[in-house]
Amino acid sequence: MRHFLVLCLLLAGSSAFAETYRWLDSAGRVVISDTPPPGKTKAIVKTGDSAESSDALPYAVKKAAEDFPVTLYTTPDCVSECKQARDLLNGRGVPFSEKMLQKAEDFAELKQLVGDAFVPSLKVGKQSSRGFEASTYHNLLDLAGYPKTAPYGSKPSGGLAK
Repeated sequence: MRHFLVLCLLLAGSSAFAETYRWLDSAGRVVISDTPPPGKTKAIVKTGDSAESSDALPYAVKKAAEDFPVTLYTTPDCVSECKQARDLLNGRGVPFSEKMLQKAEDFAELKQLVGDAFVPSLKVGKQSSRGFEASTYHNLLDLAGYPKTAPYGSKPSGGLAK
């Protein structure tokens, strides 16, 4: 009995470090396995002891964030409208990065994106919006497939992009 208990503990402990592989087979089906894919098939590898921060996100949000990443452009002196923009994005549970404009090249990037250096500005995938207009932000996020409300337990996003 004691040997059985020790064996169970060893198996449970070793599974925390097991790798899982995910790939598409020749028929287009998703395969998840603890063995590597055959041949030169590319696979996504996850180890049991590492958790991605996006793992807690619903599939629809992960997919939208992957296909249509969101960037909010702000400046240090943008207070009220930038806060409203952040609150709207967090209220919908949208994972986003925030780019605080401080250098001339940052302003040039925004000018190329929306036509001038106006904050807040939002980029959703390849689409962008100049200024804060809630209906425009909602429209861009709806088209990208983001949820209309934040999922229960979601954490605020944002943070400054480098």
